[in-house]
Amino acid sequence: MRPMNSFKTEELERRIDEVLFYFWDPMGVSPEPKARGEYRSYARKIYEMLKDGRDAFKISSYLCELESGMLAKPPNEDRALTVAKLLLDHQEAIEAGCS
Repeated sequence: MRPMNSFKTEELERRIDEVLFYFWDPMGVSPEPKARGEYRSYARKIYEMLKDGRDAFKISSYLCELESGMLAKPPNEDRALTVAKLLLDHQEAIEAGCS
């Protein structure tokens, strides 16, 4: 994977944050505007995983670890894999200039 410029880095980090909030959302907080930053702290780690070429299964495993560990929720493996694939699709689109 080629290095991203700062615009692409910021765009991918923004999209990761949005996908986590609106699609992953294991706590069910997305309807509450005051909770908008709830998952933001996980975006950087996921960005690094994408940048390092991790596949959907590694990313979904990390999301499941977050659910069961940090958030004390039973992991939803199907949702985590769907979200991981969506994150990879966003990364691909940004790298292709489709931002």
